[in-house]
Amino acid sequence: MSHFLRVRDLQKGEIRRLFARAAQLKRRRREGHLEDSLAGKTVVLLMEKASTRTRLSFAAAAFQLGGHAIELSAGTSQLARGEPRVISGYADAVVMRTTADARLEEFVRWSSVPVINGLTDGGHPVQVLTDLFTVEESIGAVAGKRIAFVGDGSGNMARSFLEAALLLDFTLQLGAPPAFRPPAGEAQAAGRHLEVTGDPRAAVAGADVVVTDVWTSMGQEAEAAARLKAFQGFTVDAALMSAARPGAIVLHCLPAHRGEEITDEVLEGPQSRVFEEAENRMHVQKALLEHVILGGVADIIEA
Repeated sequence: MSHFLRVRDLQKGEIRRLFARAAQLKRRRREGHLEDSLAGKTVVLLMEKASTRTRLSFAAAAFQLGGHAIELSAGTSQLARGEPRVISGYADAVVMRTTADARLEEFVRWSSVPVINGLTDGGHPVQVLTDLFTVEESIGAVAGKRIAFVGDGSGNMARSFLEAALLLDFTLQLGAPPAFRPPAGEAQAAGRHLEVTGDPRAAVAGADVVVTDVWTSMGQEAEAAARLKAFQGFTVDAALMSAARPGAIVLHCLPAHRGEEITDEVLEGPQSRVFEEAENRMHVQKALLEHVILGGVADIIEA
């Protein structure tokens, strides 16, 4: 049984196959092909935190592969009691979006079907897989690239990017205030693949990709004023983008606080791949669902 809880749960070759399958599925959908690799399969979406893209993209992914998705939220079910063994009897895979990693790990302990991390405080691996797929779709292989992450370096996005940098051999240029850096052990594990600075312009210098995320995530609302002050100067705007390489692209996992971590000019501008990135969640997650449910992606069919 193959859970997907962190980026490092996949090997490099598995990621390459996932990306190839995602690209094929995206192309085939646009050509009007119907898929049935997950016919008769059920995916349960446990949404303990608010969600738009995760919920919609996984539900659409399951449906477009011939399967079915059932969503459970804390307000309409008894998720607080967990019941992983009960849910396992109804599902072929579970996507769980929750708070503490310990809660996800406890669910996995009792689950008899594969579990996918749809977001926890410690990581957002499905989003980072999609971001890297979007990079390769836009500007080629991620190996050797310089990816700048500007903002909260202690958050789940930055921490998943750290894991990916080591696995896929790119450099993560992290621009974050000293109080918002990754845990020391995770930073140390990234080794030469991580460069850290408190200067956002230095972080973006020479970057092929610039990534940002909200400064105040769900559950941090009480810290909003302090965070707004701490991240002054870290807005991804046209002036900051001028330090990146010509042709650099911009990513944001959404939803964006326009005018805070990113300006409208950049988000809607020619360097932005943000809305392609949002669509790509569905295609990458189709391949990921095949991987965990079928034990590998479906055979790639040449058009």
